[in-house]
Amino acid sequence: MAQGRAATVAVIGAGDFIGAAIARRFAAGGYQVFAGRRNGDKLAPLVAEITAAGGRCEGRTLDARKVEDVAAFLAEADAAAPLEACIFNVGANVNFPLLETTDRVFRKVWEMACEAGFFTGREAARLMLPRGRGSILFTGATASVRGGVGYAAFASAKAGLRAVAQSMARELGPQGIHVAHLVIDAGVDTAWVRQRREQAGRPTAPGDLMEPASIAETYWMLHHQPRDAWTHELDLRPFGERW
Repeated sequence: MAQGRAATVAVIGAGDFIGAAIARRFAAGGYQVFAGRRNGDKLAPLVAEITAAGGRCEGRTLDARKVEDVAAFLAEADAAAPLEACIFNVGANVNFPLLETTDRVFRKVWEMACEAGFFTGREAARLMLPRGRGSILFTGATASVRGGVGYAAFASAKAGLRAVAQSMARELGPQGIHVAHLVIDAGVDTAWVRQRREQAGRPTAPGDLMEPASIAETYWMLHHQPRDAWTHELDLRPFGERW
């Protein structure tokens, strides 16, 4: 574990896989981690793991659809030490046939995957702009760049988030804030994903899925890119993925 430093990273949508891996990577790099998710009690194992390894992590219950929750969460992180990185990793991946996609489902997915990302980016920028530095990183998906059968809600929300990220990057980049959007273009290696593939008659082979730790390494790299060579959008997939 690296020595601690006076900086924090906020992970909004700190789920058990990508979000948790990002938290571990930044903690290993010496950052104080503020992790938020809908059910904050589920963060206890992650907080304990990072603390046992010599890192610093605070877990919080957070509804990213509520701007007051987002603002308070980021303000708390920034009060602990300057907020230098903010990762928006809320999922909201659902699949419904078009005629079964209710108004409520469409609206809820948009709130989680798009509007909440706008809240996160805006509130993080409020804190970072006075210092003229920081990274705001958004987790996207295959649905960010193309729709698919049953994904009218999810794809429209993720495409909207991508547009939000592009707009923020163009506005905030010249002011020293690095905004990047990551297209996660494959399944993540979890027991649940492997089980679903087995049920669909597609057993997992090497190169089919991505390790959360490998994904987290990319977030770490983007945050540390030199200003004269910033990446805005980056797509990730395992070597065996067709695209």
